[in-house]
Amino acid sequence: MKAAILEKQGEPLVIGDVDIVAPRAGEVRVDIHYCGLCHSDLSIVDGVFPSEVPIVLGHEAAGVVDQVGPGVTHLAPGDHVILTPVPPCGVCYGCLRGEPGTCSNVTGITSHTLADGSTGLSRDGQRVLRGVGVAAFAEKVVTPASGAIKIDADIPLDVVCVIGCAVQTGVGSVLNTARVEEGANVLVMGLGGVGLSIVQGARLAGAARIIVSDPIAERRAAATRLGATDAIDPTREDLATRVMEITRGIGADYAFDAVGRSALITAGVWATRAGGTTVCVGAAPIDESISIAPAALFTIAEKKLLGCTLGSCNSLRDIPRLVDLWRAGRLDLEALVTAKRPLAEINHAAEDLRAGRGIRTVLQVA
Repeated sequence: MKAAILEKQGEPLVIGDVDIVAPRAGEVRVDIHYCGLCHSDLSIVDGVFPSEVPIVLGHEAAGVVDQVGPGVTHLAPGDHVILTPVPPCGVCYGCLRGEPGTCSNVTGITSHTLADGSTGLSRDGQRVLRGVGVAAFAEKVVTPASGAIKIDADIPLDVVCVIGCAVQTGVGSVLNTARVEEGANVLVMGLGGVGLSIVQGARLAGAARIIVSDPIAERRAAATRLGATDAIDPTREDLATRVMEITRGIGADYAFDAVGRSALITAGVWATRAGGTTVCVGAAPIDESISIAPAALFTIAEKKLLGCTLGSCNSLRDIPRLVDLWRAGRLDLEALVTAKRPLAEINHAAEDLRAGRGIRTVLQVA
């Protein structure tokens, strides 16, 4: 099959041939139609997240089932599916405790392999890594059957593919991780695909004030259209000061870092009220650390800091719910997709993402 391959970090991806195995027991093979380009993919391309190579990236995808392995009965060839980077195993300690964000399969995001260490991908006999849990910048993907969630055949795959990462992560961080309650004041820092999904999650939760911060005016305007009540340009205004003004000196109930920067996490901690919660949603560079000083004030104020993987979503439950919200007109997916390109133009899409142009570029594979 054809795939976009990262041969060396810091260099452009190349389109080449990769061999893919047939699905084994409990697995399915999917023909990829569309895949969004996420900042996590770009971070690996640029070397922000160190990785072995060669690797096929892409983890926000939708397609059609090509073949099912032995024992798979709930999917069949021809089924339309959305893929997820964290296929819930359903049996590990995290899954049994109702904490799908800690499922043992989460390790596939960083190991770039299936649970048994294999990838199902090779080139001239050499292993090719399965990037960020899916490897969907390719014509086909092999995944555990729980990683492909069936949807109705009339749903446009080029729109709902963004549910696979950005929307699961953003909306899920509000509804599952933070469990924002009606009437809360929410701060969202960073307004890419994940940040705008957090805005929509806060709207769905019934937040009273949705305060957003991003240096790009077009993204602040998009957030306002999607439900934000107040917009801050952090290059012109002090974030914490402005949040305190908006909330009458109390602070936000919840702050979300959608970028993955330790400075934003710290800013969120001090922009929240006593007892407030800051949620780390974006994937920070591997060499960044979180420093909270003075620690005593953080403790006395009973503030909270939460990690979040893929919106703490059980994809088997949450992807159908998100599709239904979109069908009902309560979740705007189209607003997140600002460009579509063929897979051959993946490096142009990466340049757009680096420059902050648009929100999500969806790559057409088939």
